Amino acid sequence: MTRKTSGRRALAARRAGFRKALLAWYRASRRRLPWREAPSAYGTVVSEFMLQQTQVATVLPYFARWMEALPGFAALASAREEAVLRLWEGLGYYSRARNLHRLAREVAGRALPTSAAGWEELPGVGPYTAAAIASIAFGEPLACVDGNVVRILARLTRDGTPHRDGGTASRAFAPLAQELLNPSAPGDHNQAMMELGATVCLRRRPACLVCPVGDFCAAGKAGDPEAYPRLEARPTERRTVVRVWCERDGALLLHLNPKGARRLADLHELPTAEQAGLDPDQVSQGPLVARKSRSITRFRITESIHAAAPPPGKDRPGLVWVRLESLGSVALSGPHRRWTTDILGRGKR
Repeated sequence: MTRKTSGRRALAARRAGFRKALLAWYRASRRRLPWREAPSAYGTVVSEFMLQQTQVATVLPYFARWMEALPGFAALASAREEAVLRLWEGLGYYSRARNLHRLAREVAGRALPTSAAGWEELPGVGPYTAAAIASIAFGEPLACVDGNVVRILARLTRDGTPHRDGGTASRAFAPLAQELLNPSAPGDHNQAMMELGATVCLRRRPACLVCPVGDFCAAGKAGDPEAYPRLEARPTERRTVVRVWCERDGALLLHLNPKGARRLADLHELPTAEQAGLDPDQVSQGPLVARKSRSITRFRITESIHAAAPPPGKDRPGLVWVRLESLGSVALSGPHRRWTTDILGRGKR
């Protein structure tokens, strides 16, 4: 019998005790999050969309503003896309906001799905999100498996099987997650697993001494929890982008991404040199306004913003002039909102 098999069997044999310890800890120690304290199907859906690839601390103020402006599916369905994107501005991955908007238009005025299968038919809802909504809001006994859950299960069983990526690992651990699920409280069980991964069973320096299920953890007892799970490292790719800061008569030149764009559709950004019809090498020789670095998935991007004169000739497609006093009323992507605010605030232009 392999260590993987023996670890899973040992944990499954003690699942009643595991469920009890996990649930008791969660109900006594969980973070008081708004979508938990005032639960609703709509709040669950909004929070799950916002929490995709985004930390809870970042989501909290956005969730509060969203729920105040758009308190239900009907309000969201009737909202203009520009208003939806403006509320989402800064959270990134804007396809989530558009899919949530589309979802609201599909369900407004009719009965909500109560199963994960039904939710997966709606825009932007994959298997994990569907399981989370169905279990938390409707009590369907279906386990959620994300990176946090994979990490917990790999450590509990000390399973050293190498996995190509997170998706492969999630599929491999799904049967064990389902076997451990507490059928009498599936929503709380799933949230408890998420909470454990977010606050105790951390990727680095897990708090094993205070873990509520430490008695069940093979890796914790062996003293090597950080060795699990074993995922292949993805190489970091570095990219550089040259952008233009161009003002004319109290207006700033921006690029408006078209409606059909795969990412950032209908959002404004500072134009790249190419979008402005300028030579990047020549632009990069001009005055440096700001240099910014950010990471998106495996990409490490360095962006330099340079002052430039207005492009000669007729404005190229996608370029728009926005009055400086009107910048607050147009939708910018999150980083570009921060950059323009910072640059204008410093007067460095």
